[in-house]
Amino acid sequence: MTLTEERLDRFARHIVLPEIGGAGQVALAGKHLVLVGLGGIGSPALQYLAAAGIGRLTLVDDDRVEASNLQRQTLFNTRDIGHGKAVVAKRWVTGFDPTLDVAISDRRITGENAHQLVVDADLVLDGTDNFATRLAVSDACVAERVPLLSAAVGRFQGQIGAFAGHLPNEACYRCFVGDAFDAEDCDTCAEDGMLGAMAGWAATFAALQAVRVLLGSAGNMREIEWGRVYLLDGLKPDMRNFAISKDPACRACG
Repeated sequence: MTLTEERLDRFARHIVLPEIGGAGQVALAGKHLVLVGLGGIGSPALQYLAAAGIGRLTLVDDDRVEASNLQRQTLFNTRDIGHGKAVVAKRWVTGFDPTLDVAISDRRITGENAHQLVVDADLVLDGTDNFATRLAVSDACVAERVPLLSAAVGRFQGQIGAFAGHLPNEACYRCFVGDAFDAEDCDTCAEDGMLGAMAGWAATFAALQAVRVLLGSAGNMREIEWGRVYLLDGLKPDMRNFAISKDPACRACG
């Protein structure tokens, strides 16, 4: 694959970076990313993922835009209220860059249908807001041998972790949280609140990690450390990280 003159101009600021270059930009154009959840994480993340030139995007969300979303979900505007998030997101991407291949799913993710959504992806970025969905996505990624970036945000805290549980010595997301959260019992931002800019910080950090994963050997960015979780603190502000070990008893990847 080669880049046209228009694409060379569009991504010139990437191409001059030795960590990306022309080869890296071509590599991104050939990748398939599945974005699960188009809320506080997925909405701003999608804008940077599309801007990075990732050639194929699958957008997954069964929700509709509400007025309360607009404080942090930067993809949407007042005219989108009441419309399906996946449909609106696809319209935004095709308007932003018609070259990108965009597919959508507005079905709710379950353990039964998650596999078909991730089966041929190079990477899944999960920004959903409940453990049941996150675990279903994680289990499907392990089964289909697809790496996963899991991102969450609430109040003034963000959490982004990179998992490759299909690899022999790497943890999956279930190794991290265990089996107790398969029910939809997550706290919600409606109850706890969230600073809109905090969602943006977590989302752009997740998008940066996604670019690093998708570049792989075609780029020269620091290699992803699988099983490492980053905690973002918007009140200090501060960032720290820790590593998750593979659980030999994990029912998904053990």
